[in-house]
Amino acid sequence: MRVWMDVTDMVDYNAEILNPNALQQSFFQLAREDPTSGFPFDASEYAGHVYPPPSGLHAPQDFNFTTDTLSTRLRLGSHLAMHIRHALEQDKGYTSTVGISTNKVLSKLVGNMNKPKGQTTLIPPYETHDPLGDSTVTRFLDGHDIGKIPGIGSKLSQKLRAHVLQRPAIVAEGLVYGATKEAVTVRDVRTSPGTDPDSLERLFAGPGSVRGIGRKIWELVHGIDDAEVGLARPVPSQISIEDSYLRLDSVAEVVRELARLSSRLIERMRIDLLADEDSSSSDDPAQNEQYQGLKKKWLAHPRTLRLTTRPRAPLNADGTRVRSFKRISASCPLPSFVFSQPDSVDALAERLVTEALVPMFRRLHPGKTWDLSLVNVGVTNMAETAGEGRSKVGRDIGGMFARQESVLSAFRVVDMEDGCAMAEADLEEDRDDDDGGGGLEDLGSSHMGGSDSDGDSTPLGPFAEAEADDGEWEGDQDRDLDLPAEAAGQACSSCGVTLPSFAMSAHRRYHEMGD
Repeated sequence: MRVWMDVTDMVDYNAEILNPNALQQSFFQLAREDPTSGFPFDASEYAGHVYPPPSGLHAPQDFNFTTDTLSTRLRLGSHLAMHIRHALEQDKGYTSTVGISTNKVLSKLVGNMNKPKGQTTLIPPYETHDPLGDSTVTRFLDGHDIGKIPGIGSKLSQKLRAHVLQRPAIVAEGLVYGATKEAVTVRDVRTSPGTDPDSLERLFAGPGSVRGIGRKIWELVHGIDDAEVGLARPVPSQISIEDSYLRLDSVAEVVRELARLSSRLIERMRIDLLADEDSSSSDDPAQNEQYQGLKKKWLAHPRTLRLTTRPRAPLNADGTRVRSFKRISASCPLPSFVFSQPDSVDALAERLVTEALVPMFRRLHPGKTWDLSLVNVGVTNMAETAGEGRSKVGRDIGGMFARQESVLSAFRVVDMEDGCAMAEADLEEDRDDDDGGGGLEDLGSSHMGGSDSDGDSTPLGPFAEAEADDGEWEGDQDRDLDLPAEAAGQACSSCGVTLPSFAMSAHRRYHEMGD
């Protein structure tokens, strides 16, 4: 799994508080509001590996501390990366490899240099004012094959190779990922005539091409990448497992590989999409015990199962084969049984292969012969579940029941002295309002509390009214005056019951009907 972190703000803050007179006794502050949260480090040197590496007894000029802002920030970034890597391994048991630079493409490439469990910082100078000189970025990128640059895929790299060589590049036989016998490096592309942004735009222009692709490729081969680090998603947009093969051409081998990939896919789904069930959200111990058995819950349900293959082209008459990078795919609704937690991964994978993947494979390859170089099994079309966010689908029913006691605790039924019952809500009133209201005027309540002779407030229920001196409920005398005339009511001459005017005619017909 690849993750980028933008630590610009944290590094810049620590660069401001760095004491240049005591670099060896520096302290990296992890929280702005808490100066004790952090770790000590030596700001006079980089943590981990660097590019270019020191040669012989003489270290690069950048190893001697200067006030250069970029150098200082990269040093701080290297120590933060080391701290995160060690914490991740000690607390979670995960190892990691890290690259430290100023953008995504450079950090990705420099991070590949010291695998596994290493980190590398691309040190300055990143720019040079000497027309004949090379910056660290240029020297670092020039040795890479053009197909290894993130953002330049296989089709673009093949076109760039053909543009530099002025003919199609010869593909190395027997290699899985389509490498070429003739290496075309970033330097070859960068120094080749006709590789300015406008020329590259014309080279790659065509149906379906992205506008500005020429400028983008030119920037990548020069180490320029302004892509922002996006926010982490709560769940991945898709999960897929794939493998490449030198030869895969029998039914038995395909079924075996589909079962293996499916097992890995379900394991990955359980790692990425299952979370511990929160059974402590209720104040009622009995409810907590009720939900204790729900150990895990699905954060999302993928809706679609996808199978992708890459078939090899048939052999030519001379025994050669055209290299193809074309993939074909089929999809279907993901069977719901894959979400069964009690069942074993292998049992679910076997069922998934039999009921879904094999039928899809037959649709993709109806013939009796084939030869595959790649198989990919994945799930997509995620539907986030059990939450209240906009991207969530549905409600967390178990959580709603677990929280109902605390949510409804503000409302209760109380018995009044006259035998009636009323619902009482623990609402707050603002007695400091300029208009003197209690915030419930729309309910017809003129007072929210009475006062005794000493001025102490005697709060009443928010729907109760203050008792007047004459023993009547204040407002009862003129309450009907605010009602419409047809709703004020009148007394029946036969039985004396008081009804609204619009209902009196029907009531009289009731008396006329007799028994």
